[in-house]
Amino acid sequence: MIVLIIIYTALTGLAILPFLLYLRNPYFFQDLRYMIYMIQIGVWISKFKKQKPFYSILDRFLDQVARQPHKKFILFEESSYTYSQVDKESNKVARALSSYAQLKEGDTVALFLGNEPQFVWIWLALTKLGCTASLLNNNIRSKSLLHCFSCCEAKVLVAGADLRGAVEEVLPTLSKQGVRVFILSEDSGVEGIESLSDKIRQASDQPLSPQLRANVTMKSPALYIYTSGTTGLPKAAVINHERLWMASFVQSLATVRSDDIIYVYLPLYHSSGFLMGLCGAIEKGITVVLRRKFSASHFWNDCRKYNVTVFQYIGEVMRYLCNTPKRDNDRDHKVRLALGNGIRADIWADFVQRFGDISICECYGATEGNVGFVNYCGKVGAIGKENFLHKMGCPYALIRYDTEKEEPVKDSRGFCVEVPRGETGLLVSKIGERTPFTGYAKSNQQTEKKKMRDVFVKGDLYFNSGDLLKMDNEGFIFFQDRIGDTFRWKGENVATTEVADHLLMVDCVEEATVYGVKVPGHEGRIGMAALKLKENMDFDDKAAYQHIKNDLPSYARPRFIRIQEVLVVTGTFKQVKTKLAEEGFNPAVIRDPLFYLEDNKGYVPMTPEIFSSIAEGRLRL
Repeated sequence: MIVLIIIYTALTGLAILPFLLYLRNPYFFQDLRYMIYMIQIGVWISKFKKQKPFYSILDRFLDQVARQPHKKFILFEESSYTYSQVDKESNKVARALSSYAQLKEGDTVALFLGNEPQFVWIWLALTKLGCTASLLNNNIRSKSLLHCFSCCEAKVLVAGADLRGAVEEVLPTLSKQGVRVFILSEDSGVEGIESLSDKIRQASDQPLSPQLRANVTMKSPALYIYTSGTTGLPKAAVINHERLWMASFVQSLATVRSDDIIYVYLPLYHSSGFLMGLCGAIEKGITVVLRRKFSASHFWNDCRKYNVTVFQYIGEVMRYLCNTPKRDNDRDHKVRLALGNGIRADIWADFVQRFGDISICECYGATEGNVGFVNYCGKVGAIGKENFLHKMGCPYALIRYDTEKEEPVKDSRGFCVEVPRGETGLLVSKIGERTPFTGYAKSNQQTEKKKMRDVFVKGDLYFNSGDLLKMDNEGFIFFQDRIGDTFRWKGENVATTEVADHLLMVDCVEEATVYGVKVPGHEGRIGMAALKLKENMDFDDKAAYQHIKNDLPSYARPRFIRIQEVLVVTGTFKQVKTKLAEEGFNPAVIRDPLFYLEDNKGYVPMTPEIFSSIAEGRLRL
């Protein structure tokens, strides 16, 4: 009898334990579910590593082909492609490139394409050959394009037919380097450029031997994805197969199901669109609705047309959607989940109130970083939540940072100081076997600049994220700002040094300081430049506009120009940008000549009327 009482008491205690834990931590069940997912992911990765040959995302795709050959994989405009059709198309591309470009395992091929189905099966083809794909931003031109190409030492360039002009511009340099250039068309007509579409059409769609990629491992580079930094020109982040797997599991953490349909309009050359979007879809075996680029006016119609249930976003996208005219059918859709990063708390609330009960899963992570967060609780405004199991596997800390001196604050022993909850700190994450930092291709100097040594003890090694975050008393993490010479606009990182280099090529410009300024009602910062002109020269607005229009993508072009007699620098000749950024572009505050970049017209004098239109949201930037 006593034994039974003890057993009943123990069972009762176990039964009410979750309730007691819930009272202590209202997020207990979400934390528990997240931890279970993390354990599962760890087990899967360990299993994939041990398999001989290792199990890659390509193998996952081939398994999906075998399991559901007739399921729609890609929906694009009025066309659709099943898993089986995409597999066969990639086989044809692989055979064409193998025969005509003599590609072999370990080679690197640069892809210069927009969002289109060919992007997907060319990448799959390269993976089947054991090659590494370098994903070039299809907005870059001339010097930046050549720089990105040289970073990865690609031997072949495959470009979209619509990018022929950009390719021809750099063709002489590529030809000198012995690079084979292919364009997706039936014929070329240009010496040094070879057609590829005709060769793909004639190739066999039979499967390729796995022996072609037999020496590829989990640590082998799978991709090069470019990220802007303080050097000015983009850096090629090395994404190995392990990192690719980890990013693809984000959809599972965000509760994406196997019957979902995901809408991907973010560029595939970005980690968000490619890793979280495309590779995540392959991992789940779901259908991808692919669009060339985002359109606020077509967004919901696309969602209805294709029965979209999940979409990716960046913060600006959500604001654009909220700013569209309200319609009676705003809630007439099947979308249940939005996955992405950068949404403001006020936009989050407005979006859900207007468009219905859509779960928003905010994430955080850098393309080259070794730590990420997922807001699995749906806390409005947070980018993630601290979880002890996650922190055990990926040790990180928020350290005190002096934004004026642009360096971490050290204690009397010379070590960094961790900030308490409620204070803003620089995110650093420990580099180790389970959390490697693979760095940048052919740029050891830039790789080393992202590492911090002797952070808390002698000999430790951390990754410097460059991001300032804050954690509240419940463990939720909130993004605060970016440090360094990179700011974010329209979902793109803008490297100020690169923009300044282009401005210095304008004949009248002697010195240039580029920085980001805040605009009411917009996420991120928009580009602005302070210029010192050469002696006895006036600002040549037409030459400046023509130059930045030709050489910089739209998001990187300085929207405002400020002419100064002297550009302030520190004692160590570093440009002082803090005060410039604070002063902004208000002509009532700034006495220096100001210019505004008017769409399709060029730089015009900044007026109080233009400033008011921007501040009041009547002029779209």
